[in-house]
Amino acid sequence: MLSILKIIKFDNLLIIAIAQLCIRYGLFEPFGIAITLNGFGIFLLILATLSIAAAGNVIIHLNDDEKTNEKLGNRLFIIFNVIGVLLGFYLSNLIGRPGFAVLFIIVSGIFYMYATYLKEILVVKNIIIGVLATLSILAIGIFDLLPAITEKNRESQTVIFSIIFDYSVFAFLIIVLREILKDCLNVDKDHNMGLKTIPIVLGKERTIKLIGILAVLPIAAVIYYIYTYLFSNSLAVVAVLALIVAPLIFFIIKSFTAETDKQLRLLKHLLRIVLLITAISLLMYQYLLK
Repeated sequence: MLSILKIIKFDNLLIIAIAQLCIRYGLFEPFGIAITLNGFGIFLLILATLSIAAAGNVIIHLNDDEKTNEKLGNRLFIIFNVIGVLLGFYLSNLIGRPGFAVLFIIVSGIFYMYATYLKEILVVKNIIIGVLATLSILAIGIFDLLPAITEKNRESQTVIFSIIFDYSVFAFLIIVLREILKDCLNVDKDHNMGLKTIPIVLGKERTIKLIGILAVLPIAAVIYYIYTYLFSNSLAVVAVLALIVAPLIFFIIKSFTAETDKQLRLLKHLLRIVLLITAISLLMYQYLLK
């Protein structure tokens, strides 16, 4: 059981699920946003997106770890993929937008391309994992928000969707950084397997410093977000600066001095905490912006 949780990256899936629930019940409902799905529909949507994400994590893990039981991995990939695609078809027809099912088919196609030849391309694995999380978050807006748009509510619905989009971009940046950190931790194993990762190509020390430089991007994204949505609310600005920007600045400082695996694990856990805080922050809108 523990091996399965590791293969599907259960910790990543849990954060995605928390973010999805916080979007629905912290952003949509308190502000009376027009929505399409009921509670059961949201449950199915979360199950569908997590199943697709789990399938992607399985195929990536299969290609990264030679100790993984290949038979078990392939079986899990098929099961999660089928569940995700079938639920995607069902939900697309339920909301009267059958074309939305294409999203699940495209993601499944990306897995196939990765398993066949994309895995040989540098950074593709890191980007795919980030894209999986991004699409999982955006799916809440696509399936629950977009079908409910009318001429009367278009402006408010568009603002809410743009907030979701900004959160998904931030999650993408953080998850890509976290995956590169994992590659630094696994550099010896990956080298023995003949894998091509950023630490193997650039060197572990250079890659850690590169991660510190790239961490400026999510900080810039947060500053843009503050300026766009929160600038008039001093309490919200202080909260975001203290709970998200400050830990990221600490992350950058530490990344330029990190050398041991213990220090790298600390940085990796710090990014997970930032992701979790970011997701939970969606619950605060109803108190900060009313």
